[in-house]
This record gives sequence, C-alpha cells and structure tokens, in this order.
Amino acid sequence: MPPNRPKIYHITHLENLPQMLDGVIWSDAQRLGRNLDCKIVGMSEIKRRRREELEVECHPGTMVGDYVPFYFCFRSVMLYLLHKGNHPDLSYREGQTPIVHLEADLYDVIDWADFRRRPWAFSKTNAGAGYTRFFSRLDILPELNWQAIAATDWRDSMAKESKQAEFLLHQEFPWTMVSIFSLKDEPKGLSC
Repeated sequence: MPPNRPKIYHITHLENLPQMLDGVIWSDAQRLGRNLDCKIVGMSEIKRRRREELEVECHPGTMVGDYVPFYFCFRSVMLYLLHKGNHPDLSYREGQTPIVHLEADLYDVIDWADFRRRPWAFSKTNAGAGYTRFFSRLDILPELNWQAIAATDWRDSMAKESKQAEFLLHQEFPWTMVSIFSLKDEPKGLSC
C-alpha cells in the first residue's frame, strides 16, 4: 500500500535552479522547444527515446518526454548512476554533490493538475523502457511495488525495476508545488 501522503522526487543539477525559481520546471520537450540552456544529468539516448518513441497511452498523442518526470523514491537508481559516474551512456561525470532533490506531495500535485485539466500519469516501472504501461487512475496506485520503492537494497532486478516507477506531469511543473529542496550526502554502496 502507498504511504498516506506519497511524495514524489525530481532531481536536477544545482546550476538549473535559477531558471526554475522563475516559476516553472519544464518537461524535456518544452526545454528543447524553448531552447533553454540546462545542465543535463540524464542519458541522451533515453531522453531522445522518451521524446520520440514512448507514448503515454493513457493520454494518446503525448510522449513521455512531454512530461516532467518524478520518482516515488528519494534515492533513485538514476541518482546512484550519477554518483558512480561510470555508465557508458552517461556523459555527466560530476557525481551526486551538485544534484538537487525536489520534493512534492503527490496528491497536492494531482489536485493542482486535475483543477487545470493538466494530464498526469504514472508507471509501475521505468518510464523510459519500451514495455512500460502508464496509468492515470489513483485506484491503480496501490499496485505499485511500494516495498521495492522504499528498499535500500535493490540488487534484485525486479526490485530495481519497480523502484524506477515514475510520476509524470504534462509540460510543466509549478515551482510553488515544491515543498522541500535539498542537497544530500553521497549514497553508500547500493543504498538508495
């Protein structure tokens, strides 16, 4: 079962904060369309696939890259990859130290989006994988593997896959919905 008030987490580079403080965190598609200069911490090929190939089928005609992505866990698999800095598809090599963690309340974000008729969705696994399915109904939220999401040891491939579940908000995320932002210490081992 999900926590009473699930939190969602977005990670970004510290250098991106000044433009976010103007009021909006943009999706990758919006970032490119607006020609914004950002410090990219993700994998370029996965970002391209999310923009060009992976449709969010519960909102036909929209792609994963049209959405601002959030994890349900504070210490994500991607964060660990950034910390290690040795993945061959990752050009970012600065480690975790300049990474900022933004936290928001899931239900507050959904209320905000529903009031504005802004599409939102979530996946049970990595939203960048070709086999992922997307949902926009809260009654499916308990089906996420919350034990894996909260796990600090995710060497098991199923736990690792479930830990990568994502929440997506279409086009933009308002800075006013961020409840906490912080810099955290480096993860140890496989801790997440």
